[in-house]
Amino acid sequence: MESITSKVTIKEVVAEALQALQQNGQAAFITLLHDTLLMKKVKFPLLEYAAKEIAAAIPTSEQIAITDRIIGLGEIGSQVLAGMILQLRLTQDFEGAIGKAGEYIQFGDQWYVCDIIGERVVGYALLTHPEQTIPLLQRLALHENKWMVRTVGVAAHYAVKKGLKPVFAEPVFRLLLSLSTTTDFHTRKGIGWGAKTLARFHPQLVARYNAEIASAATRQWFRTKINIGLQYSRKK
Repeated sequence: MESITSKVTIKEVVAEALQALQQNGQAAFITLLHDTLLMKKVKFPLLEYAAKEIAAAIPTSEQIAITDRIIGLGEIGSQVLAGMILQLRLTQDFEGAIGKAGEYIQFGDQWYVCDIIGERVVGYALLTHPEQTIPLLQRLALHENKWMVRTVGVAAHYAVKKGLKPVFAEPVFRLLLSLSTTTDFHTRKGIGWGAKTLARFHPQLVARYNAEIASAATRQWFRTKINIGLQYSRKK
């Protein structure tokens, strides 16, 4: 598979696709984007750069129609492009961007779709708009769809890793603790990922909630993730 390894090439590919959009419409744009970018081997940071270039060139009112088509292609890179474009929309349309992220996660119906979009949209929202996002996570924790519940852990992992403040980390930790009884494999993986990262960067929270963590109500898989996070914390 051919690789793209430079921003210069990305810029050229996106410019060609945007020209096709202007001259021949969305279908031509999507076809060219698929063939010249998404069918190549491209690292995620370069795909994120491509998404920024696309978002800067396409009017806000037309972006969701484009991301819908990009997601419809079903490529792994599709999730990165759409997720990054939605991230860029958070400041102007928070609810709309979050809603679309949830729609794409459920449509994708795979763990990697949940993680790629969950980090870039919900995780970034938690990091940059924690007061708005924590109530949203509390609602997602009760969602009937397993991928939406998994997103809570994915978002926690991303935001904490990137520097979420302790005052906001605590309610997120409590939320993850409340989900420690889940039995679904994919949900456990996401929640455990977030719990491990919280224990690594905020070990004081583990000490504060030690009684709850050690209680019979908390599953062993959750305690195991907490202990792994604490081991990483001691090595820092």
